[in-house]
Amino acid sequence: MNSYENTHNTWNMLAQRYHDLFKDIKIYDKSYRLFCEAILKTNANILELGCGPGNLTRSLLELRPDFNILATDVAPNMIELAQKNNPGAHHQLLDVRKLDSLKESYDGIVCGFCLPYLALNDCSKLIEDSTHLINKDGVFYLSFIEGNKETSKIESSSDGKHQMEVFYYSQNFISNLLTQNGFETIHLIKIPYSKANGYSEVHLIFIARWKGR
Repeated sequence: MNSYENTHNTWNMLAQRYHDLFKDIKIYDKSYRLFCEAILKTNANILELGCGPGNLTRSLLELRPDFNILATDVAPNMIELAQKNNPGAHHQLLDVRKLDSLKESYDGIVCGFCLPYLALNDCSKLIEDSTHLINKDGVFYLSFIEGNKETSKIESSSDGKHQMEVFYYSQNFISNLLTQNGFETIHLIKIPYSKANGYSEVHLIFIARWKGR
């Protein structure tokens, strides 16, 4: 089993715990609002990558109940929870490394913390692949953990029973990738985040508009 498959299995096993831990978190609410405000079209089609148990989906629909959301995740247990939490959204099992399996186009793409579980090549590919799915002037929401990509490491769950590889990326690296792929940043948000083990990190959120190549 490779690192990516191990991460998939871990998220599948931790789906309920993840849901319970983050269901009421509010620190990203401003970024959700800014994304929704940037989508000017009514009844916009939105693609969510790595939806987890549906926490972010719920926040978007509370702000913009007119959104038509396709929420996707690679973990079946996450999709099961997401369907229960957001019956008004559409859901689909999807590996974000295989975005070319999608045939529709979208007015907005939301990728909430997928990048920490994608190696460099997959990270770059995800951003490039998104340009084939997003409409002109569509809005891309992308969040990740700030850091040096060379410091990526294996991390354990709080009970020590599960492990996954976590990847870190710098602001400049992601900014350059977005620019190279025709995205124009409209908001950059930095959020300090304290983990249960006392360790602090910075979460970065880019909200960018696709201007084309």
